[in-house]
Amino acid sequence: MPGTIFWDVDTQYDFMHADGKLYVPDAEQVIPNLKRLTDHAHRAGIRIVASADDHVAGHRELSEAPDYRETFPPHCMHGTPGQAKIPETALTSPTVIEPDATGVSVPAGDILFNKHWFDVFTNLNVEPLVRQLDPDRIYVYGVALDVCNRYAIEGLLGRRPNTKIFAVTDATKPIDATRVQGLLDDWRRRGVTTVTTDQVITQTSRLA
Repeated sequence: MPGTIFWDVDTQYDFMHADGKLYVPDAEQVIPNLKRLTDHAHRAGIRIVASADDHVAGHRELSEAPDYRETFPPHCMHGTPGQAKIPETALTSPTVIEPDATGVSVPAGDILFNKHWFDVFTNLNVEPLVRQLDPDRIYVYGVALDVCNRYAIEGLLGRRPNTKIFAVTDATKPIDATRVQGLLDDWRRRGVTTVTTDQVITQTSRLA
């Protein structure tokens, strides 16, 4: 579906399951909705743009004494099972784009941006590829709402003033639940629309 993107933030084992290295509280509760969004996108021909942490020792986000805002315990280490996306959000033949890739043009199908820090735009290929895709609507979901989702949404707000941004509130969980209301209120003031999974599927089915 040209003009619409589903933006899947870091739906990786270490975040999504209780035995993961950096479990987002209650993340398992949203897995059914994540699956519904993924399945709907693939049925409806909607491109999924996903991000994934891909760490090695020494990355600036990692710390043995983390503050859980700018630094976090080691997680999503390269080549480990915890770094993998969960099966429910599996992409279809994705093009994986590394932070240091050069000369990248828009591929067909799903895209997976690996990143070494929680801000997806530190992968310098994200901004130019989104510019080339030029979407009208971006639906953002995944984890964690108050960290990686926040950087994705606020990065898109700053770079895509004419694109409608949607935050899918029942397909995300925060690390710190006390921050959620303030973030959602701020995003709404800045033009973000909050929606449910049901609303996303209804809206994007009408666009097909």
